[in-house]
Order: sequence, then structure tokens, then C-alpha cells
Amino acid sequence: MTQKLIHSLFLQGLLVYPCLFWMLHVFLSHFGKMEEFYAVYVSARLVSSVQAIMASTVGYIVSSSCKHIIDDQHWLTASYTQFAVPYFIYDIYAMFMCHWHKYRVKGHEAAGTRSLRTVTRTYLHKEFLMVVHHLFMVLVCFPVSVLWRQGKGDFFLGCMLMAELSTPFVCLGKVLILYKQQHTLLHKVNGVVMLVTFFCCRILLFPYMYWVYGKYAGIPFYRVPFSIPAEYNLGSAILMAPQVYWFGLICRGAFRVFSRSRSAAKEQALRNGHRPEEAQALD
Repeated sequence: MTQKLIHSLFLQGLLVYPCLFWMLHVFLSHFGKMEEFYAVYVSARLVSSVQAIMASTVGYIVSSSCKHIIDDQHWLTASYTQFAVPYFIYDIYAMFMCHWHKYRVKGHEAAGTRSLRTVTRTYLHKEFLMVVHHLFMVLVCFPVSVLWRQGKGDFFLGCMLMAELSTPFVCLGKVLILYKQQHTLLHKVNGVVMLVTFFCCRILLFPYMYWVYGKYAGIPFYRVPFSIPAEYNLGSAILMAPQVYWFGLICRGAFRVFSRSRSAAKEQALRNGHRPEEAQALD
């Protein structure tokens, strides 16, 4: 890929994501009659979902096309990497906009008037891990994928892109919570799909790549970490650690929803005339 094309794709990414966010925001606020915060929040989640669908689709095409996991190349790998990296820069801004407008929604007046410096500080405190993750993708993963790989391992990069498959379900869950729809069947079904896709695409992904490499190298799975350069293990650990943390948060949220559903069922049984021991039996 020529240097000129690389710059072109990168610049296109810098334009596409903010422009898509702006168009969605205008449409939702003016034609959808959404309040400012809701329009900003939903627009940001929609852009994230669009990027995730593109990334997981590209990832599937690349990984399924590379028969040789080390040497095979696919033109989409380098092309999409250039186009996708600006998303992480844009998303830091989008998350800040959501945080900024949050305090302009009815119900947050008690927070008082907040300066840009104060909001920035609270934003970095709340989203510190996500901001660090995005910066790591831009400052470390991008140079590694473009320069250090030297065209090797497109299969593994394709697998990494497929991690985004869970993102649309995460975004939908956040939007449903925003609109206080946690009690709906849609939220519960989406929660199950989100748990499964997140676990498979972001947690099991790393053991799967180690297993595939073990098959390629003809060594047992448990010996793979000791048979590859230490920087590969370090990079995998750095990328996997926040995924495990976020998966824990998702599981905790799912447990809360399940607990509330059980409590609501018990209260409903009591209102319908069941004795406490009968209501307990319903569990």
C-alpha cells in the first residue's frame, strides 16, 4: 500500500466519524425531537455500532481468507486499519460530549455549574480506563500493526477486529438503560446476547489465538506462551486485562437485573394474595 493511500484513508477516517456523529445528532435533535443529551448519547452509540459492524465484518473476511496464519495477507487489513484508527480519537471526544451534556439534563442540577476543567477532570476519572485503552490503540497498536508487523499475521489482526462484534449489543444496552427500559424483554434478551458475544469475542479470543498458533507450530496449547516472544504475551495481557474487568462489570449488572426480576416476581405474588412461603416457592 502506498504512503499516499495510507494518508488518504487516515484522513477519511478523521472526517467520516465526526461527520456521521454530527449528522445523526442533527437528525435526532431536529427531526427526532430528542433533548440535547439524548441526541448526543444515542448518536455516539450509533456511530460506535456502525464502526463495530464494519470492523467485525472486515475481521471475519480477513481471518477466514487467511489459510496460512502467518504469511497470508489480505488488502482489507492494512486499508481498514488506517481508516479505523481515527475512530478511537473521535470516540474520546464523543465520550466527553456525552459526559458534558449529562449535567445539563433535568435531575443533575444539583451538580451545579461546572467549568470545563472540572468536567474534564470528572470525565477522566470516570472514563480513565476507556481513555487509556483508546490511546493505547492509537499510540501502540496502530504503529505495531502498520510498521512492526511487516505484513505478517493478518489472520490474528482479523481475529482482533472481530472482538468488536459485541459492541452493538453493549451500545443497545446502554441506550435502553438511558430510557429506563431495564424491565423489558428486549433488554433481557440483549443482555444475554451481550454476555455471550463479549465472552466469546473478547475473553475467549486470546486463548483461541494461542490455540491456533499452537496447532500451526505443532506444540501443545500450554507451551505456546513459552514459545513466543515475551512482547506478544505482554501485549495480549495488556489488551485482555480491561476486557476481563469490563466483563466483570457486565456480569454484575446482569446479576442486579436478575435479582430485581426475582424481587418483582415475589412482590407481585404477594399482591396477588399468596402467602410468603408460597411466594418463596415461586422462586
